[in-house]
Amino acid sequence: MSWHGPYGAAASLGLDKRGHPINQSLQAPKNVRMLRGIHKASSTWLGKAIMAAVMGFLVISFAIWGIGDMFRGFTRNDVATIGGTEISIEQFRQYYSERLQQLGRQIGRPITPDDARARGLDRQLLGQLIAETTVDEQAKRLRLGASDADIAQRIANDPSFRGPNGQFDRTRFDQIIRQAGFTESRFVDQQRRAVLRRQIAQSITGDMKVPATVMAAINQYQNEKRRIEYVALGAVQAGNIPAPTPEELNKYFEERKTLFRAPEYRKMTLLALSPNDLAKPNAVSDEEAKSYFEQRKDSYGKPEKRELRQIVFPNAEDAAAARERITKGTTFDEVAKDRGVSTSDTDLGTVAKSEIIDPAVADAAFALKPGEVSAPVKGRFGTVLLQVGKVETGEVKTYDQVATQIKNEIAESRVKSEIGSLRDKIEDERAAGSTLAEAAKKLGLKAINIEAIDRSGRAPDGKPVAGLPQAPNLINAAFTSDVGVDTEALQLPSGGYLYFDVTGITPSRDRGLDEVKDQVTARWRDDEIAKRLQTKSDDLLAKLKAGTAFGQMASDAGLKVENAADLQRGKPGGFIPTKLVEAVFRTPKGVPGTAQGNNETERFIFQVTDVTDPAFDANSQQGKAITDVLQNSYTDDVIAEYIARLENEFGVTVNQSALNQVVGGTTQQ
Repeated sequence: MSWHGPYGAAASLGLDKRGHPINQSLQAPKNVRMLRGIHKASSTWLGKAIMAAVMGFLVISFAIWGIGDMFRGFTRNDVATIGGTEISIEQFRQYYSERLQQLGRQIGRPITPDDARARGLDRQLLGQLIAETTVDEQAKRLRLGASDADIAQRIANDPSFRGPNGQFDRTRFDQIIRQAGFTESRFVDQQRRAVLRRQIAQSITGDMKVPATVMAAINQYQNEKRRIEYVALGAVQAGNIPAPTPEELNKYFEERKTLFRAPEYRKMTLLALSPNDLAKPNAVSDEEAKSYFEQRKDSYGKPEKRELRQIVFPNAEDAAAARERITKGTTFDEVAKDRGVSTSDTDLGTVAKSEIIDPAVADAAFALKPGEVSAPVKGRFGTVLLQVGKVETGEVKTYDQVATQIKNEIAESRVKSEIGSLRDKIEDERAAGSTLAEAAKKLGLKAINIEAIDRSGRAPDGKPVAGLPQAPNLINAAFTSDVGVDTEALQLPSGGYLYFDVTGITPSRDRGLDEVKDQVTARWRDDEIAKRLQTKSDDLLAKLKAGTAFGQMASDAGLKVENAADLQRGKPGGFIPTKLVEAVFRTPKGVPGTAQGNNETERFIFQVTDVTDPAFDANSQQGKAITDVLQNSYTDDVIAEYIARLENEFGVTVNQSALNQVVGGTTQQ
């Protein structure tokens, strides 16, 4: 059985096509696009060995767990063994920690060990590392290799490491890999492994073609359109429903008592250390706010952006000669081609002036008209010629328009430095035995008291609890805690912390009919309506099947015929309920059918009047999207089977106790 998950196969071979982890964590330029496809993915080599980190919180389980014979007793301090290669505790600890940090940066908050285990990240990441190691073992067995010069060239050609001049920037390279947690030697080693994995992947998948019949079938399923005529049945068609007798209502309630059971409630005290709550914007002076605005004016509103191209020359003379050629009719592209510079290397993208780090280049670029080529510009990285393409007009707001926003920003920035100190004081108070309410009072902070809240965030009256801080996992954390337990502070999405104490628990209980009589009566009535509508729709459907025309059936029943066109599978149909759309695509043309609406008190009787088969154009945008999805799926399947076979050949064993030392708790087998 394989140790890699649904995404593990492609990622293990450096072919995960979900994005660029280092660039994502640093908010790289938009022109560093996500890569899909085995050959498209080969256009950049940065971070191929750490692609698993961009998967996000996957909920897909790994098939490997539950295989007891793989978890054997170990005397060594190894987490796993694949053939002759051992994954040490320290190796997996580093791997596991780095991935969790990368994921944490992407979602904007740290991932705790408990969160990681609850979401299966421990299993997924171990499976990922085992799959990578398995392929590395195969590379050794095949005696594959990549030269230092080849790896260096690939890194130098990576667009992620290019500076403003379009060339490899050593400083940028060091900064990016350092922020991703790599030393240079370790990054180079990871890239070498990724290159070898890619060689293996390309050898087993090649230029895999998707059968045209399969593409056409998928296109048919996704894009087929249907037209229907229908009539709607609601409470009016159910007729008059007398109120239930006390005996009927009591019987109905007793048979469904669990539906009306009171949920468990928790009483809580909350204390939020939020920049937004603690900030004092009124204390910020206009003078300070205006100074702040002037320094960041371009960030308010929408700055002007320009499509910019650049050719770098080693000296001013060459640049001047090239500029002279352009004035005589030579194009910018021709000059670039003569210098051996590709079109992509000249493209700086569509940028704002503040995004250009060289002031001289920025000033020159934003002084040009669209289509113009600049005179030679002496910049930091050489003399350049610039050409401006399209210009996106900017919009800059005045100070008065953003004064309130600016004061809030300044006030929140000030208070962020105070939050750490306040947190320490709260921890000291709690350690001394104070409740959260007592600690808040001593420190002059405002605590929030929640009298009762259920697992859905509602109060006993059924309405959402007002004023609840927007903290992830607050309710879940409260319901997994208990009265008197010192809980860990939760991190707030906007920064800061949220403390909570569970101060009371009201157990779930059966309610009496008197408490929920209105709810029971309403539900009883809805059930009665549903029964009548089901009977009526069955009768009308029988008439249609007996040969009555749809319009005649509707007229006889006093119903209005409606039409709906361009219905598609899995897509909203305007006012047409989802369940009706689903039923329409289960029913042949000309055959009548029925379906429930958005709730049990709605029913529809319909007939498919037209089916439009979509044409398939493999070269269209939609056709290419279908091809890409299928090609990726086939490639992943082949690679997954290949890795599974290798794991069986090499043999994989996992040391459960060593694994638990890294991930904490007890990982289920």
